[in-house]
Amino acid sequence: MEKPVSDRDEGIVLSMAAGVCRIMLNRPERRNALSLSLMEALDAAFTRIADDPSIRVVVISGAGPVFCAGHDLSEMTGLGEDEYQQLFSLCSRMMQAIRRLPQPVIAQVHGIATAAGCQLVAACDLAVAASDAKFATPGVKIGLFCTTPMVPLVRSVPPKVAMEMLLTGQPISADRALAAGLVNQVVPASELDSAVERIVQAILATSPLVVRMGKQAFYRQLHWSEADAYDDAVVVMTRNSLCNDAQEGMTAFLQKRPPQWTGT
Repeated sequence: MEKPVSDRDEGIVLSMAAGVCRIMLNRPERRNALSLSLMEALDAAFTRIADDPSIRVVVISGAGPVFCAGHDLSEMTGLGEDEYQQLFSLCSRMMQAIRRLPQPVIAQVHGIATAAGCQLVAACDLAVAASDAKFATPGVKIGLFCTTPMVPLVRSVPPKVAMEMLLTGQPISADRALAAGLVNQVVPASELDSAVERIVQAILATSPLVVRMGKQAFYRQLHWSEADAYDDAVVVMTRNSLCNDAQEGMTAFLQKRPPQWTGT
């Protein structure tokens, strides 16, 4: 049975059931802005998730009318250099933790995802958006260029699309986000839950060991030369082929039966 394990003050509600961890940003009155306490709660949650082999997939969503409006500006005025450094370092560490998690992370996006909220979508492994969702990095409009959101954004979309978003601050539609590669699917809002669930179930049907190995290899080689990427891929595929799950999967395919994963 799913149950919240984080309280409202931390800004998230975390629930787990059947191998799926669902994290809901839970500051609807602040458009799920990423306060310091919320980011600390997310960072701590990711640490727990990484160490829990029973969790196979992570889904991040937002309570209320929007996914996430970025940093909480009410906490950001008048800080000193050390405080800004702490804030942006925490955010960067939390975003990078998503890539380091052994489990795939899916962003379930509705409403808007702006600034650090757009960064969060770009940092996730997969993203599904409602057709009326919008994405923006509007910091330039308030004199604060979205430099940290830029990092995963430019690794998800073509440079000219990223620069347009960063220089103008204008939002792009869900359809354009799909065309640019920021999201994987766009569906009517009424179908958002079921679209995410289909991806979740597809991942749950695979070997958890193989998914972990594959995700790590994917991000490790992403910006290597082709030759270096192939060298690493050969090592990974060799190690993968020796796993019991790979042998079981190939045998099951040949025998025309569902595989029985052991995670070894």
